[in-house]
Amino acid sequence: MKAAQRAFAAAVVAASVFASTQSEAATATANLTVTATVSAACSINSGTLNFGNYDPVVINSSAGIDLLASGSLTVQCTLLSTAVVTLGQGSHPDTGSTDAAPLRRMLNTTSADYLSYKLYQDIARLVVWGNTSGTGLPYIGTGLSTPVLVYGTVARGQNVPSGTYNDTVVATITF
Repeated sequence: MKAAQRAFAAAVVAASVFASTQSEAATATANLTVTATVSAACSINSGTLNFGNYDPVVINSSAGIDLLASGSLTVQCTLLSTAVVTLGQGSHPDTGSTDAAPLRRMLNTTSADYLSYKLYQDIARLVVWGNTSGTGLPYIGTGLSTPVLVYGTVARGQNVPSGTYNDTVVATITF
């Protein structure tokens, strides 16, 4: 065989091997599942409700008016998650106080006297804010930090000595 014929024969063999490799190639597919879980999460930050000055002699006397004030907590929950914000009885609850019907009082540490007050969920002061799921404030998350208003009343006609009265109420968010 001449060199040219050998080269031609080698080329034919190579082409047939390449062709057979091409015709034998196959493909297969599969799906890759990608997942993530977004957990419901909430946070709650402290706030202040300052009633200011209570005048038991004239303005807030028995014939006067209740002292009104509002404050706020800051709440942030995962978008569309549901939660309930509850407020405890305070550090100085009165006798008979319960989580469902809290009887809150501020204490004057100098005289050991108390000034009673109530906390509400609404500006009309009709819904007392308690520390149970049924007396807490329902909340739906927006994903953003949101103020939650707390309305308060110190009833008129409380005969108490002058001084500073304080209480601490634990705010809880359950989600």
